[in-house]
Amino acid sequence: MVDKVWSQLSPDERLRRRFAAFVEPGLEFSSPEAAAEYKARATRLKNALLLEGEPDRVPVSVLAGYYPATRKGLTPYDVTQDYGKAAQAWLECNRDLQADTMIAPVFAAIPGRAYEALDVKILSWPGHGVAKEASFQYNEKEWMAPDEYDLLIDDPTDYLLHYYLPRVAAGLSGFAKLASPLDMVEIVGGPPWMMRWADPDVQASLQKLTAAGQECAAWGGVIYPLLGRLVAEGFPGPFAHMSLAPFDFIGDTLRGTRGVIMDMFRQPDALLEACDRIAPLVVKWVTRRSNPFTPPLVFIPLHKGADSFMSVEQFQKFYWPSLLKVIEGLSADGFVPYLFAEGAYGTRLETLAADLPKGKTVWQFDHTDMRKAKEYLGGVACIQGNVPLPLLQLGTADEVKAYSRDLIDAVGPGGGFILDVGAVVDDAKPGNVEAMIQAAKESAK
Repeated sequence: MVDKVWSQLSPDERLRRRFAAFVEPGLEFSSPEAAAEYKARATRLKNALLLEGEPDRVPVSVLAGYYPATRKGLTPYDVTQDYGKAAQAWLECNRDLQADTMIAPVFAAIPGRAYEALDVKILSWPGHGVAKEASFQYNEKEWMAPDEYDLLIDDPTDYLLHYYLPRVAAGLSGFAKLASPLDMVEIVGGPPWMMRWADPDVQASLQKLTAAGQECAAWGGVIYPLLGRLVAEGFPGPFAHMSLAPFDFIGDTLRGTRGVIMDMFRQPDALLEACDRIAPLVVKWVTRRSNPFTPPLVFIPLHKGADSFMSVEQFQKFYWPSLLKVIEGLSADGFVPYLFAEGAYGTRLETLAADLPKGKTVWQFDHTDMRKAKEYLGGVACIQGNVPLPLLQLGTADEVKAYSRDLIDAVGPGGGFILDVGAVVDDAKPGNVEAMIQAAKESAK
């Protein structure tokens, strides 16, 4: 019944339904004080995100990587191996900082042993390819050959299963021997398809995937209860899913930076067709796993659309059209895309202002001039950021607070602004992140 009613709602009605569930989640809080604090934070965020005037004060968030671990003297390696230590570090960090959004470990304290079980090649993680004190790192390579665009466009899922996964994870190499599930459509003709699963290489990959899945289940058994506990203690978790810009889907982990640059010149039509083919898939990647109570924000890290990567003309041709389709597709289901614009997007602001659906996105800016961003996107989109990482790592608490106050004074009036770091923070001087948060709390009317 819920699905039928949901299907009849307009995009704006779906948006309101999601935010109603976000502000009033209908769960048992740990205390009346936690319930009141949750509602105040969620309402403050909602007002900023949907451009509903100035909140009671500027909301403040912390886009944290390994910071909850390093502030306690733990290394990134420690929290990718010991899930209990990770949960305790993130619990204490949330309690100590008291930001307006939950600081979650899911994109940092990843289960290292699961990646080891699959012998993942595309990623280096703490203690495996990078130092135990370092963050994870993607390994650039042409994991998709330049002449394989037709395979990707024809059947993306089949391509990812039979080509991409066996290349990026040696433990999944056996999957290259699997056949299409279409062979089972006429069920009496299925034995040749089923026989593939008995192949020794396929069996070996299945065993490794099972081991990785069991390790992830152990990780999830510790981390996911922590997320529920943090919500119950008053910290809103505004997003549960992520998606990708289609150009980044191809350029980050399929063709690699060098490959996708060459494709822009050597086979632009194939690249554009692939971006259009991927766009609805990365929308469904979210919508098929969601329900009417799924938190409203969808995290989308943007990598290759920055000023330094391509010209404005190339951005408008290769990057923006398919990303806009993703934004519109998610908005149609009541989601608000949360776009993390890494690098600088100063020359993109005019395009964004002209095309974005009003009040339906939030943009976290890194090196973009926030005053210029406010000039173009005020009344169009919520902006978030951009206290610099070097200031947090090398500056004083007074300098951080002064920068934060200046930013609040410059772009906070009228609402539509959330104070945050400019990029993912792994390390900071003691007291500096707290100073940023305090500046926001002192902005109360």
